[in-house]
Amino acid sequence: MDTVDVLVVGAGLAGLNTARLLAGAGLDVAVCERRTSLETGIRTTGIFVRRTLTDYELPHLGPAVRRVLLHPPSLRSPVELVSSRDEFRVGDMAGIYARAVEDAERAGARVRLNAGYPAKATKARFTIGADGARSTVARELGLDVNRQLITGIEEVYPVRTGATPTFHCVVDPGLAPGYIAWVVDDGEHAHVGLAGRADRFTAPLPQLLQRFRDSFPTPAPAGPVRRRGGPIPVGGLLRRIVSREGLLVGDAAGAVSPLTAGGLDPCLRMSELAASVTFDYLRSGNRYVLEHYDGAALRRRHLLRSQLRRGLSLVRQPSIAELAFSALRTPIGKAVAKRILFT
Repeated sequence: MDTVDVLVVGAGLAGLNTARLLAGAGLDVAVCERRTSLETGIRTTGIFVRRTLTDYELPHLGPAVRRVLLHPPSLRSPVELVSSRDEFRVGDMAGIYARAVEDAERAGARVRLNAGYPAKATKARFTIGADGARSTVARELGLDVNRQLITGIEEVYPVRTGATPTFHCVVDPGLAPGYIAWVVDDGEHAHVGLAGRADRFTAPLPQLLQRFRDSFPTPAPAGPVRRRGGPIPVGGLLRRIVSREGLLVGDAAGAVSPLTAGGLDPCLRMSELAASVTFDYLRSGNRYVLEHYDGAALRRRHLLRSQLRRGLSLVRQPSIAELAFSALRTPIGKAVAKRILFT
């Protein structure tokens, strides 16, 4: 049986970045991933926001998006938000994962695909759960698990529109209850999807996605269409995300914006803290080091967005959403929307 310092469960962005940092610090690190290929089972749209683009060097990114259109259920009179800066880029997640594997292995980590958890052939001093919204590691270690989830579906395909890169957000509780439908067209690829509370969907997700495509002017595919989707935690960072046996990162820890459901920036930043705490703990053996990885303290940063999430979840009728857009069209409403989307 192999014995390692750290076993990272899950080869997503959070897990691979944590593994790279720990291996680079000199620890013996193994990564196990149940998928046989990182090109399959992708669940994120891959939208990177400005602060991520500023602080991290990322490969395989599409053109910059500076324009957002917010659409009410009627799709009439959308609210246009335009930034003077590059606010979003959509990444090719398969390419990004492949590069992250290379970087982790170059640092000394061993990445094993088609390897489930618990890993019978590997014994670890410390386990890091980066295994998604429904984390098995969280349950095995007796840590908190995500209870508030939305479910999404998305189609991704190449386009040749030549249009201004635009992020369309459609707020329609009849179509995407508790969240939004979206179209991201950056001139190279289109991402068409929707997500919401599973208990409020009025039809199977593929049917709802087709209904959305029929009603919204989506770009025509210029190549193969790939479908992805899955659960997204929106309850905010979990409170108990660390023990003496291990900790959680990324979606497993609920490190996703409660309002926008964006998780790529939090997962990168949280993986840095996770690696630092793990290294210090294994080097010193001092359990009090783990207190720096306090989910209850970290979740306070998202208190406002958690409250706004609850407000969005209460909107059940398209007429109420239309009424809310009246306020959104005012200068104050636009300023609030810009602060949420462009920071």
